[in-house]
Amino acid sequence: MALKAVLFDAGNTVMLINYAVVAGALASEGFDVQEDLVREAEYRARVRLDPILARRNSTEAPEIFRTYIGFVCEGLGVEWGAAAERAFRRIVEYNREHNLWNQPNPQARAVLERLQRRNLAVGMISNSDGSIERMITRHGLDPYFRFVLDSQVVGVEKPDPRIFQMALELAGVGPAEAVYIGDLYSIDVVGSRAAGLDAILLDPAGLWGHVDCPKARDLSEAAGIVLQRLS
Repeated sequence: MALKAVLFDAGNTVMLINYAVVAGALASEGFDVQEDLVREAEYRARVRLDPILARRNSTEAPEIFRTYIGFVCEGLGVEWGAAAERAFRRIVEYNREHNLWNQPNPQARAVLERLQRRNLAVGMISNSDGSIERMITRHGLDPYFRFVLDSQVVGVEKPDPRIFQMALELAGVGPAEAVYIGDLYSIDVVGSRAAGLDAILLDPAGLWGHVDCPKARDLSEAAGIVLQRLS
């Protein structure tokens, strides 16, 4: 069947983590870390976190966030002690007030415009805290999305196939007519496949070679894969 819809994850896909906040929290406790190194450590942390998420641990659980930031710190060579704990609490407080994933992907607007020009329905499915629709509205990205499904709002969280089925109904398409783009294999790829969709995994550092799905270094490359299906 012809492709008619493209569905996106939010965090680390359309909206990026605010690496400066993480670097700043660690720097405030005396750790000499650079933002680009935080970014590289976070890429590796995603891959390390994935097997834990595969055991159906909620991405929104506090202990998962602690593990995730702990992996980032390990990747930076930051020993987890009292100072790292204080930095972590700063990050938690920032995330609670502002959502840590609050930086629009620099490629997002151009990619979304490309997809709209091809008359594809565009939607978003996010495991979030109820704030993601306000976030994309704040950054002027809301006109590109036909709908936004936030797990906190709808009461279902990826990888549960029901949240993908909700999206298909809103898009007015069947599973074979949609593709999902996200950053975590066990959440985004496994979940969307369970609902019958194809998926593309964002792999900015080339660290996901062990998984069995199409991969893209960035949103632009992912869009290229999508548009190849239309040609």
